Amino acid sequence: FQHYYITNNLRFTMPKVRRSRKPPPEGWELIEPTIEELDAKMREHETEPHEGKRKVEALWPIFKIHHQKSRYLYDLYYKRKAISKELYDYCIKEKIADANLIAKWKKDGYERLCCLRCIQVRDTNFGTNCICRVPRSKLDQIKIVECVHCGCRGCSG
Repeated sequence: FQHYYITNNLRFTMPKVRRSRKPPPEGWELIEPTIEELDAKMREHETEPHEGKRKVEALWPIFKIHHQKSRYLYDLYYKRKAISKELYDYCIKEKIADANLIAKWKKDGYERLCCLRCIQVRDTNFGTNCICRVPRSKLDQIKIVECVHCGCRGCSG
């Protein structure tokens, strides 16, 4: 099954996700169905048409699935202790989960961080964090706030 994308009326094939030649560690068969399901969702959102959406809105579902995959592995390893260190390291090495995002989740105040772009001050006009990092108690209750980067509606609590 091949995925195609078109640039300047030229047709290119999306490369398949490559895993290393090294076989996955023990326990992979337990998490593989969930990882494959999230990968399938990701491919589906990558190929769906984005007419009528803003340029950034087309990427929001992809950010959400990326977050889900990383959060799934984080919870399995750090919260429930259901997978081994070898399996966790394998998933990080194969870039199944985002190591930098997981590193932030381990720090106080960033437990619910949606994406790394929301804390990068160079991406904002005034050198501050994203609006989704402002606590809901400090925002107007009537107005719905969405992050421009990933579509988050508030990840600070």
